[in-house]
Amino acid sequence: MNFTNDIDELKEISRRMRIDILKMLHKSGSGHPGGSLSCVDFLVALYFSKLDHSPARGKRDKRDKFVLSKGHAAPALYSVLAEAGYFDKDELWTLRQLKSSLSGHPHALSTPGVEITTGSLGQGLSQANGIALADRLNGHDSNVYCVIGDGENQEGQIWEAAMTAAHYKLGGMIVFLDNNDLQIDGHLRDVMSIYPIKEKWEAFGWHLEEIDGHDFGQIFEAIENAKKEKEKPSLIWGHTVKGKGVSFMEGLAKWHGVVPSDEELKTALKELAPAGK
Repeated sequence: MNFTNDIDELKEISRRMRIDILKMLHKSGSGHPGGSLSCVDFLVALYFSKLDHSPARGKRDKRDKFVLSKGHAAPALYSVLAEAGYFDKDELWTLRQLKSSLSGHPHALSTPGVEITTGSLGQGLSQANGIALADRLNGHDSNVYCVIGDGENQEGQIWEAAMTAAHYKLGGMIVFLDNNDLQIDGHLRDVMSIYPIKEKWEAFGWHLEEIDGHDFGQIFEAIENAKKEKEKPSLIWGHTVKGKGVSFMEGLAKWHGVVPSDEELKTALKELAPAGK
């Protein structure tokens, strides 16, 4: 696979991935489009620019690791893994089907490239901590990246894991908070507010970077700043849009776990088509 810092190339990968996410969800008849579309740009920046990984080398020890704690966004992870060459893209159209290697949530034993099984919200950050501690014990100087959801940020285990990472000075831990401000029941402020984010995470001993989660330049800068932190774990607080890229999905909680109809898919694909087509 080819790594790049060219933002236009990365935007093109994101565009293709959003199309694939919608197509696989439409074919499966179930899944989570809103939160999958909101975290796409984090994954593209990592897998095509910043993450030390290789499909050819597989799960060798001395490499970066990635944990998708918000496991319901599995379509985004599967799409980036297919783009990166971990498995054939045709496998995407088997999402959630019987005997498919692509479950509704990431499964490490069935899907090439998936680091660890996730899906029960709140647990992925603890798993990432364990990976980071194991790397330290094994003398591996690598980074562990994790994406958590903002609704997931309401889980108590997230805060236990936040304390743990700070206590053990896991400077190689870099966490993206996908803050699209919506969960299945509505806006975070109405369901269970997680704000103020900056003050809370810094009080737990974390370095924090606040960015536009769809701006590759800001994502790159935040990752590089986080890498400079050798003792504090880092939270990259990304302001994102649920359903990003599809006008009738953007900013609406109803698209948390509803797949597009035939007509809605056609409309979405037109919006995501390359300019001039």
